[in-house]
Amino acid sequence: MDLFDYARELNKEKESPLAGRMRPTTLDEVVGQSHIIGKDKLLYRAIKADKLGSIIFYGPPGTGKTTLAKVIANTTKANFVQMNATTSGKKEMQEAIQNAKEALGMFQKKTILFIDEIHRFNKAQQDYLLPFVEDGTVILIGATTENPYFEVNQALISRSNIFQLYPLGKDDIKKLIQRAVYDEEKGMGIYHARIEEDAMDFLADMAQGDARSALNAIELGILTTKPEENGNIVINMEVAQECIQRRATRYDKNGDNHYDVISAFIKSMRGSDPDAAIYYLARMIDAGESVTFIARRIMICASEDVGNADPKALQVAVAASQAVERIGLPEARIILAQAVTYVASAPKSNAAYMAIDQALSAVRNQKIGEVPNHLKDAHYKSAAKLGHGIGYQYAHNYPEHYVKQQYLPDELVGTTFYKPTENGYEKQIRDYLRHIKEIE
Repeated sequence: MDLFDYARELNKEKESPLAGRMRPTTLDEVVGQSHIIGKDKLLYRAIKADKLGSIIFYGPPGTGKTTLAKVIANTTKANFVQMNATTSGKKEMQEAIQNAKEALGMFQKKTILFIDEIHRFNKAQQDYLLPFVEDGTVILIGATTENPYFEVNQALISRSNIFQLYPLGKDDIKKLIQRAVYDEEKGMGIYHARIEEDAMDFLADMAQGDARSALNAIELGILTTKPEENGNIVINMEVAQECIQRRATRYDKNGDNHYDVISAFIKSMRGSDPDAAIYYLARMIDAGESVTFIARRIMICASEDVGNADPKALQVAVAASQAVERIGLPEARIILAQAVTYVASAPKSNAAYMAIDQALSAVRNQKIGEVPNHLKDAHYKSAAKLGHGIGYQYAHNYPEHYVKQQYLPDELVGTTFYKPTENGYEKQIRDYLRHIKEIE
């Protein structure tokens, strides 16, 4: 290394972007991902004890995959070699493997090989690594934004622990923003900037769990905002919007606007207006509303307002809820849109909703009737002596698998709770119930 290379290395950290400078160097500095690096978790213990096996980090951009690799590099006594699959090829891998063999053979020192964007390696490149991972020549740490079960060789998968990283929560992002603004060692504290609470909330929302996005916005804001007369830089809502090139949507997730928009969303689906429902869905997504919250409201609507008029509506809504949790934004918007348009366009019925509320009212406000003897359990000891189960008629022994007999308690005989409508599939239910009641 010559004098110029040495000078560049000295200045590299200071001159690097804020997101790079803010990268944690110890586990205690890491924000978020407590499901895998909480103090009682396997990965935390393995890093602390320097007893790592091969692992693959999987998650969206800005969630800390490279950060965790860097923390491991600062913690381990093993040699740490980093490469990126987009710029490295077999030659670089061969060199890394040869050095690892020498370190292990001559000094009994292990080598951790970190490959960022490992999914970019083709099958042959991944196959080349396999024997050296298997015999312990290197400990592999892979990072990928793609599902490793589809993009990484199964042989490597079977020899690695998979750790999924999730988008950071809003509170996590706010914590990083505060560090970035006020930390004088790694952050922008030397600029004596201040960020207003609503601006910090806005940036944390707009980051959508991507720490890098929030930190880039903070760096841009502080470096380009003119100081006030007292020399301080203030990051307010106007500056925040400029930095992230997004307008703040008037949507207070803890106030009236939140309830107004979700109310309009539900009523639009109930009212069979898919265009309005999609519009309010867009407003909620744009404002940073939780996709899991939106999915829950769609499931409720599918049962409360569609019900048996189209039983598939609930299936679509539940599938959408599971899918958005696995996929996350931005693709989750498409899944939510499909569920919303299906539920909004489906025939409507609130008969099941009305039925359960009327039945609950009867249970709470009327005398609790005795279960008819012929419906009582006849399997336990002495049941027959008490007359339990005697006279019960098994429906499947009769034509059309139906036989008339009393099911409600005596006090409620003749009461109708469920009243199917004439909409969609529920019309078939209504016609069937009418038909069997006419069977003698």
